[in-house]
Amino acid sequence: MKKVFLSLFCLSLSAAVVKAQDKKATQSTPAQQQATPMPQPTPPPTPAQGRVVGGAPTPPPPTVDVNAGKFKFDEEIHFFKDVPEGPLAEFDFEFKNTGKSPIVITDAHGSCGCTVPTWPHEPILPKQKGKIHVAYTTNGRAGMIDKAITINSNAQQQPMMLYIKGNVIPKPADPNPPAPGNPSK
Repeated sequence: MKKVFLSLFCLSLSAAVVKAQDKKATQSTPAQQQATPMPQPTPPPTPAQGRVVGGAPTPPPPTVDVNAGKFKFDEEIHFFKDVPEGPLAEFDFEFKNTGKSPIVITDAHGSCGCTVPTWPHEPILPKQKGKIHVAYTTNGRAGMIDKAITINSNAQQQPMMLYIKGNVIPKPADPNPPAPGNPSK
């Protein structure tokens, strides 16, 4: 019984707050709204300044090691176009290390569990090639594909982002679904 009263109290309190906000918004006249100057956007900080977050400046971004490895991908966005629902949609993102040091990939992950990358675990030496294999599960995911793959490494691009896009065509509906109570053969 206490839970019911507590729930009703919270609900009525929320309604009162919303109603008070509505009254406050309707009390200002159009002339008052026009007289209020719009705040001017502040220019972004220079790299040496850092950003201000919560009133405290953040440290400047780390400097890029010009001698570090550098990814050079054949493509950073792959368009699958139309793929059927069911089988995996797979693609290999091929790259070359155009930097001066080996690239060591420490982690790669998709933006959801349906996007699974695999990567080389050995260092990719300068001027050598490697690939990131990405498998997207289409089963039960009809519609647009728009997923990101994040690669963490010691390369200049930290993190390196890759993307897959496309459209999953739904499976055709079964024209003869089993009748209720009749097991399928």
